[in-house]
Amino acid sequence: MDYINAFWVGGLICALVQILMEKTKMMPGRIMVLLVVTGAVLSALGWYEPFQDYAGAGASVPLLGFGNVLMKGVKEAVQEQGFLGLFAGGFKAGAVGTSAALILGYLASLFSKPKMKE
Repeated sequence: MDYINAFWVGGLICALVQILMEKTKMMPGRIMVLLVVTGAVLSALGWYEPFQDYAGAGASVPLLGFGNVLMKGVKEAVQEQGFLGLFAGGFKAGAVGTSAALILGYLASLFSKPKMKE
């Protein structure tokens, strides 16, 4: 049942994003930011953990999960460092995912030919 919940929740998130892309003039980058902020807000309200327990990877793999990771890092850093934790926490918590994305993106650029017009 965990696989089914992950599949339909992740699919629903993707379908909603596709509808946003088709029916609004929002650019993909702004929709990605909207997903990260939504994950952070759900985490701040304490709703993300029950949602993730129910949906598993369907909730944690999309960008909602990255927003949750950032918010967790900020919460922990604020408790430890105070005000400066607002700035350090998100960087520390999201460093692994961001580094992996940058490194894999760079490696992909070595093996692919960009189709951008010059």
